[in-house]
Amino acid sequence: MTVESQKETLGFQTEVKQLLHLMIHSLYSNKEIFLRELISNASDAADKMRFAAVKDDGLYEGDSDLRIRLDYDKEANTITLTDNGIGMSREDVVQNLGTIARSGTAEFLKQLSGDEKKDSKLIGQFGVGFYSAFIVADKVDVFTRRAGAPAEEGVHWQSAGDGEFTIEQVAREKRGTEIVIHLKPDATEFADGFRLRNLVKKYSDHISFPVVMKSEPTEEGEEPKDETINDATALWTLPRTEIKDEEYKEFYKHIAHDFEDPLTWSHNKVEGKLDYTSLLYIPARAPFDMYNRDAPRGLKLYVQRVFIMDDAEQFLPLYLRFAKGVVDSNDLSLNVSREILQNDATVDSIRTALTKRVLDMLGKLSKKDAGEYQKFWDEFGTVLKEGPAEDFSNREKIAGLLRFASTHTGESAQNVSLDQYIERMKEGQSKIYYITADNFMAAKSSPHLEVFRKKGIEVLILSDRIDEWMMGYLNEYSEKQFQDVARGDLDLGDVETEEDKKLKEEAAEEHKALLERIKTALTDRVQEVRVTNRLTDSPACLVTGDFDMGAQMKKIMEAAGQKVPDSKPIFEINVDHPLVQRLESEKGDERFNELSAVLLDQATLASGEQLQDPGAYVTRLNRLLLELAN
Repeated sequence: MTVESQKETLGFQTEVKQLLHLMIHSLYSNKEIFLRELISNASDAADKMRFAAVKDDGLYEGDSDLRIRLDYDKEANTITLTDNGIGMSREDVVQNLGTIARSGTAEFLKQLSGDEKKDSKLIGQFGVGFYSAFIVADKVDVFTRRAGAPAEEGVHWQSAGDGEFTIEQVAREKRGTEIVIHLKPDATEFADGFRLRNLVKKYSDHISFPVVMKSEPTEEGEEPKDETINDATALWTLPRTEIKDEEYKEFYKHIAHDFEDPLTWSHNKVEGKLDYTSLLYIPARAPFDMYNRDAPRGLKLYVQRVFIMDDAEQFLPLYLRFAKGVVDSNDLSLNVSREILQNDATVDSIRTALTKRVLDMLGKLSKKDAGEYQKFWDEFGTVLKEGPAEDFSNREKIAGLLRFASTHTGESAQNVSLDQYIERMKEGQSKIYYITADNFMAAKSSPHLEVFRKKGIEVLILSDRIDEWMMGYLNEYSEKQFQDVARGDLDLGDVETEEDKKLKEEAAEEHKALLERIKTALTDRVQEVRVTNRLTDSPACLVTGDFDMGAQMKKIMEAAGQKVPDSKPIFEINVDHPLVQRLESEKGDERFNELSAVLLDQATLASGEQLQDPGAYVTRLNRLLLELAN
């Protein structure tokens, strides 16, 4: 650092360098969004200023008229955006303009492929904010001072977006931030009053603070005057009838820092016991950190139109963390904190109502446009699956929004609702059947589905890691019980004829000696051996006990380093299968035990589980193959 100028040159964080490079190239075809992003940031700074002044109005420094100013200079080829918001200290500038303080950023950047079209959507998910200035600028100057700091503690930041920036202390009389954009030669179109006015109307009309520009010079030589070029009214405070769809969409992009339109939204004003307004959105695409349950989430909270905080997570449950929007309450105090929100009865009531509203939005979307709802499900379905465990009171409503793969569709896409399944149930069927597995193909080829194929009964296929855990909290839907086809006794209801049941009982009695002999051979590995009503083509299968942990849950617990409860499977055999009949005819105990072990290992592999001793299985199988060869 040179003492004379107090100027320091610093390098951007690695992730910032990557993002700048990719963003400038990928978003080049949509250059005009830079102004929306910068005005959005200025609006946030004004919001924070107003909130800070609730506790200390001295921070206004005699200037409480919050606004955003836009100027341009054709000759200098610059655009200047100024706000009198909260401003930044030197530490704030380094943190906000030199780094990206978001967990998972490096992993996100690895997803970028170099395909400009695809990457632009991903970068839109991430949100680029201030850095979007470099889409049109070959140099950016930022002059800022934090409210309440002495005039001499102003900061000047400068960069050409090429990997480093300079920062120095300067005197600055006014609080807030001034951004000077030195336009690239191919971006001179933006140094134009009419162009800038159109962009503000297009993208930032809903900003609740006035965006001010000088009027255009007239032929008469009249002096230009300051004029507000946006509507400058908080969108959610307006009647729904006065708001166009495009305005709703642009407001979403402002609060969510997203580039894509939302799938749907709901604007609602409540008066009476509670007094609040909500504007809720369902995004079209999941953010890169959606599956990080600790990532910032929640709604923008206003109290009596005064901004209080971003990411107020208390107003929606965690499984609805994808929802974006604003809640403006007249019942909370202006000095409300996150800690107070945790234990506030008013917040609990609003949370209950907003949760129902989001679920209703999704329900309406699913009925109105199945294609759009499928887009939602493909992006956010796994998160919604957390709902049955977290929200007992809305369990039935959440279940109606779930989508599954199915044996009747023959494809891995999760596009079957429980209502559709119930409509297709066979006569005499009283349960909703499902199977869980590590992947779709493993489930689809499971021997447990054989009897269902024979009788034409549809089975839901669940292959997400969360599925078995979720089903532990879903007992029934629309008065129909769920049944895991690989767990406990298989009850096919009236679809299974009396003759089927009688044949099974007779087979169990007829082959009682075989069952006992197999149980003795496999005594350390199975809890029970019985005749199956599940199989038609396979010789044997494994069944999980009613109260035992399934294979999927065991893997999740093991991966998390948790102790898995000891349990043995039930071994079911198909006495009509030639291999089982060959086994029954075997007189020698040693060979019988070996064949029984091979059957058990095959059933274990078919169920998608790993063998405890793969080497022993291979040795047994090789011996049998050699015998056949001789």
